[in-house]
Amino acid sequence: MVLMKRLASKVWEESRILWRVSFPAILTEVFQFSIGFVTTAFVGHLGEVELAAVTVVENIVEGFAFGVLVTHTHLHCNSGSHYQERSLSAVTRTAQFGMSSALDTLCGQAVGAGRLDALGVYTQQSWIVCGATALALAPAYVFAAPVLGSLLRQPADVAAAAGPYARWAAPRLLAHAANYPLLKFFQAQSKVWPVAAISGTALAVHAALTYAAVGRLGLGLRGAAVAGNVSHWLVFAAQFVYMVHGGRFADSWKGFSTRAFSNLGAFVKLSFVSAAMICLEDWYYTALLILVGLLKNAKLQLYIMSICINYEFWTMMVALGFSTAISVRVSNELGANRPKAAQFSVVVAVSTSALIGAVFMAIFLIWRTSLPKFFSDSQEVIHGASKLGYVLAVTVFLSTIWPLLSGVAVGSGLQVLVAFINVGCYYLVGIPLGVLFGFKLKLGALGIWIGMLTGTLLQIAILLFVIIRMKWEKQAMMAAARIREWGGKNNEDQELIASNINDQLGHVDSGN
Repeated sequence: MVLMKRLASKVWEESRILWRVSFPAILTEVFQFSIGFVTTAFVGHLGEVELAAVTVVENIVEGFAFGVLVTHTHLHCNSGSHYQERSLSAVTRTAQFGMSSALDTLCGQAVGAGRLDALGVYTQQSWIVCGATALALAPAYVFAAPVLGSLLRQPADVAAAAGPYARWAAPRLLAHAANYPLLKFFQAQSKVWPVAAISGTALAVHAALTYAAVGRLGLGLRGAAVAGNVSHWLVFAAQFVYMVHGGRFADSWKGFSTRAFSNLGAFVKLSFVSAAMICLEDWYYTALLILVGLLKNAKLQLYIMSICINYEFWTMMVALGFSTAISVRVSNELGANRPKAAQFSVVVAVSTSALIGAVFMAIFLIWRTSLPKFFSDSQEVIHGASKLGYVLAVTVFLSTIWPLLSGVAVGSGLQVLVAFINVGCYYLVGIPLGVLFGFKLKLGALGIWIGMLTGTLLQIAILLFVIIRMKWEKQAMMAAARIREWGGKNNEDQELIASNINDQLGHVDSGN
């Protein structure tokens, strides 16, 4: 009985820490994702073509750009942000759509060891790298119509409508490049509630702007794109003012520095490794839409899939908050040489997220015929989305688990291993099965989704096996080695960082 009470007390304390870390991150994730969610909802009532056009831009064009851009964001920004935080209540949003980066591992573990420096410089490095990447990705928006229509063989009218929307939406790419490093800057220092308030305010402004542009002024897709641009830039402007005004961050923000231009090559080199983990997961959903666009009744299937994917991604934001929490907890505890505490945190976090996923699954099963009406007035689209409600409910449940496992991988330094697991499960199993079920067996969008869901199930099973078999004491030893490699403050130490990157990647690749 005493042991049970002690265990219950430990579970309660760990849950309290996880919720303190994850709840503000969940709010921020939901608010910022809901900007696109609101856009899709307004546009969906303009017509099925408009709904599909916005969806393919946000999930194919932006999905490709995000996979690359957010990789650099998390690599560079999070690397410095974690150095500044020591408290277990601090928040680091480790991934956009459940992902993170290699330097999350290194610096999160440095937090546990108490290394506090370089936050502002690393944030500036993130701006440099992300800004350059955003400019390089801009042609994907400019030439969206021919890419979607000719190269990816999407329906002609959908591609034609998506092209102008993508061009008008291009400025938000730079807004993302500017915004996410700042987001990490605040979350790493526990300044999470102001960030959530900024995101919530921006969402309210966006809803009003989109209603005025689309509902009142009749500006259609162009108005929806401009409203989204304004909202995303508003988030950045508010966060930047909050950072520089009032001296709240005197220790972490000391103004712009030329140190931000040092050692960029080493960071870019390391970013390509974590890019595999991030891009392969992001592009899995891109592949889903591309395959659906190749079906005979592609337009209707795209309309239906648009609704289902938006609901799945919205519920996934909760899991991303827990992914943030578990990444921070694991990396902190390993950095502080407490492997047993890290292992216990994983068990509590996965159990909690799975319970929430079960609640979401029940909601989608019960209201599967009503939820599609938020996006469309077409009875054919609503009926089709309702038929996919069962598969959507199962997908929503799984989407609350795999981001947690990815967060554990981030905190433990297993990004490269996860990248190989993703390649095997997604691209050697999920997509081929989707093609088989969808085209060969003529199950359409349902078959494609079932095939790709099978890949996700296999991924979860393998990640669980890896985590259960993980040698946590060895991971703690690796954390100490990483802190020594990345803890320098002068130029000589920075040169050592660059020379040790390959060693670090080799450790991760070997399964440590």
